[in-house]
Amino acid sequence: MDEKDVLRSLAALAQPLRLQVFRALVVAGADGLTPGALVKALSVPATSLSFHLKELTSSGLVTQERQSRNLIYRAAFSQVVGLIGYLTENCCQGAPCLPAAEALCQC
Repeated sequence: MDEKDVLRSLAALAQPLRLQVFRALVVAGADGLTPGALVKALSVPATSLSFHLKELTSSGLVTQERQSRNLIYRAAFSQVVGLIGYLTENCCQGAPCLPAAEALCQC
């Protein structure tokens, strides 16, 4: 992951509602959530949610898939693992802190 992608991801998460949306998508896992489900779960207006989903999708942290008439949003776990890897790459003076199996999400 390059620095530009890291900055875009961190900027996307640096807003309270986007962070809540992202966390809700992480909890939903591979099933993802529709915008309607997110509106209900987070009690936000659909227009506001749409803007924030666009920002998260453009950052690469969230994916969008059309299933019939619905859009399904999911957390992009590979992007998240890349972001965490970038942020912790040189921790502990370059020595591994955790075994590789523990450091990665097993979703």
